[in-house]
Amino acid sequence: MIIHVDMDAFFASVEQLDNPELAGKPVIVGGTSNRGVVAASSYEARRFGVYSAMPIFQARQKCPDGIFISPSRHRYKEVSVQVMSILASFTPVIEQISIDEAFMDVTGCESIFGPPREIGAKIKQKIKDQVHLNCSVGIAPLKFLAKIASDMDKPDGLTYIAPEAVAEFINTLPVKKISGVGKIAAGHLQKIGIVNLGDVKKFTREYLAAQLGKYGNRLHELANGIDRSEVNVHRPVKSVSTEETLVADISDKGRLRQYLLKHSEDVGRQLRKKGRKARTVTVKIKHSDFSQVTRQTKLSRFTFSSEKIYQAAVDLLERYPLRKPVRLIGVGASDLDDGRKAVQMTLFSESDDGFEKWEKVDMVVDGIAEKFGTDVIKKAGLTEED
Repeated sequence: MIIHVDMDAFFASVEQLDNPELAGKPVIVGGTSNRGVVAASSYEARRFGVYSAMPIFQARQKCPDGIFISPSRHRYKEVSVQVMSILASFTPVIEQISIDEAFMDVTGCESIFGPPREIGAKIKQKIKDQVHLNCSVGIAPLKFLAKIASDMDKPDGLTYIAPEAVAEFINTLPVKKISGVGKIAAGHLQKIGIVNLGDVKKFTREYLAAQLGKYGNRLHELANGIDRSEVNVHRPVKSVSTEETLVADISDKGRLRQYLLKHSEDVGRQLRKKGRKARTVTVKIKHSDFSQVTRQTKLSRFTFSSEKIYQAAVDLLERYPLRKPVRLIGVGASDLDDGRKAVQMTLFSESDDGFEKWEKVDMVVDGIAEKFGTDVIKKAGLTEED
């Protein structure tokens, strides 16, 4: 039996918890500048049509009396740790999939905590008592159904799909509710006669694979009550990234390189902290008209060097025809490998095009920053104010 726990309007709820005067008011987390996007909105703000990823200027139009707040990321992480600790008191089989949600496999826990619905109720109550926040819980024999169930009765909901009810639930489940089925895919499915998951059974696996590729096979299995995904306790990190909405639109590539340097430093630091190396570097650009592009390149070898990531990011930027001003820019690293192997070469070895040298330098700088603070050493390109 799988349980999916999803905190309700997490960022906004934490802000309301820490500032009681915000209770019952339309809180919008994402910043005070019109150039940002909504990271989270309270349910009071959602009544006005304000949702995550909406531009702040549009949120202001929909909710003029909204209270706009900059994210308190360290505080959210602190509360997240408290929530995950509570979940761990029920089962060690937990897969945290974001800062505010997780899957739990509670198979066999009935003898300790009672039947599934009772376990879900106890989880909700314990989070309420100890963290003073609400969450929504979905319980089902299949992982994909547990996640769907947690979203059915928000906020503060508890939905249980019993094993004997799975077949009927699947037959009437709209395919657009399934993770991975976006608007385009849902529209395509509707054209061939698939609106609910149960409609999938009218088609052969081969036909679905021809129409949808690998996802056609998965839809066929889900429609027949088969979900091979398990609660993965050690969920591997697949990528790291960071991005920023600029204070003003920028058309000068020289200034954009400064932001690439800043974000490359951050991505490299994240990789080194996680003990991972990456081989693919991605640059994300969002223009002033909100059109978005990504460009990526593969390095000659795996690395956690901030400098090598930056060099690749700059090369991507230089090859990109910049015809419109940029409002957001970011850097990502993916195609990760294990980076725990110790660097054996000398500090200034050039035998591998400088990869080993820069990795060694970065690790030395990380050590200094950890001891004396991140502002002690800074790349020359980051010393000027933007």
